[in-house]
Amino acid sequence: MSQNVNANRLFYASCFALITTAFSFSIRAGILTQLGTELTLDPVQLGTINSMWFLGFPISMIFFGIFYAKIGPKTIMQVAFVAHTIGILTTIYASSYNVLLISTLLIGIGNGCTEAACNPMIADSYTGNAFHSKLNRFHMWFPGGIVLGSLISKFMTDAALPWQAQIWVILIPTIIYAFLFFGQSFPQPKADAASPLASFKAMLNPLYIFIACCMALTAISEFGPQQWVGPILAKAGASPMLILALVTGLMAVGRYFGGPLVEKLNTAGVLLGSAIFGLIGIYMLSTMSGSMLYVAAIFYALGICYFWPNMLGYVGQNLPQTGALGLSIMGGIGMFSSSIFQPIIGGWIKDNTVAAQASGLVGDAADLAAGQATLSKMLLFPGILIVAFVVLYFFGKKKQAA
Repeated sequence: MSQNVNANRLFYASCFALITTAFSFSIRAGILTQLGTELTLDPVQLGTINSMWFLGFPISMIFFGIFYAKIGPKTIMQVAFVAHTIGILTTIYASSYNVLLISTLLIGIGNGCTEAACNPMIADSYTGNAFHSKLNRFHMWFPGGIVLGSLISKFMTDAALPWQAQIWVILIPTIIYAFLFFGQSFPQPKADAASPLASFKAMLNPLYIFIACCMALTAISEFGPQQWVGPILAKAGASPMLILALVTGLMAVGRYFGGPLVEKLNTAGVLLGSAIFGLIGIYMLSTMSGSMLYVAAIFYALGICYFWPNMLGYVGQNLPQTGALGLSIMGGIGMFSSSIFQPIIGGWIKDNTVAAQASGLVGDAADLAAGQATLSKMLLFPGILIVAFVVLYFFGKKKQAA
């Protein structure tokens, strides 16, 4: 690493870039209801807009993950800043559905650039225990940033501020990370031991394909209820944004202290336990109301908390030959699946609202019934995962015994 590289300043800039990603997720979740009302958008249209956030993420993450060693983190973060800024400003001044699709896609691309650039940049800037410590602290800022964004969104919504004012807030960490990166020297990318072709061949392993299918389900189990927390729980007698803040706050703490748990139960065991808690949490969210929803949120948080890092950790431990590209594509699969399911979830809400109204329910009662029915359908995701992770757990035991 060059002596001119200010590793700590680059690290702080990376954290603010990830906070930008987190704000774009949580604040968007907080304004969905306002957005639908003011621009006359139905739940399917809102779901399609959400899907652009999740679609832009894997496109840029995988593309720049492949070419990281050639172009380096500086160029990637410049693309991130341009995409974030244009996406945020276009969202603020959007007056139509099509413009929101493009602006949200741009924000997603900026988020994917952040993930593609900052993870390997931190790896190139630090070594040994310092690297692991910095990487854990970096990843804490996604759930941590969602907590901050959720509380900001709740405060501004309660103050009857327009949704555009909330989107302006996302620009604050964007400007901060651009300032911190500006004029800095970046570490030289280390050559990846595995070529892209060798990594792709390793991904044809049936175990990798199995984990990829599980990744799609873990991602939607995590991001589905969170992104739709506002419309689903708006009439359930609890603050949706406080629930989102509680869930992501517990996730940040859980991930910070997750190392000993993984060592004791092994990765597959933790994933199985997560699926069970996730199923219980979503079931409770779909059947309870009022203050009990905060209890349900705790179970749900304990379920989804360890999904993402341990899915990637399992690949890193058991399929190391897939290299860094294998991890990038695994993460991309998770985001892409979330993109696909966003309009589907919107369709569920729309259909369940019609069904509730047809049964004689009106107003808040119809909205509550529709939200709970939608969450009930999401039980399918952790239900399948429980079966899959039981298989994975005993496969690991058998392999270990052999």
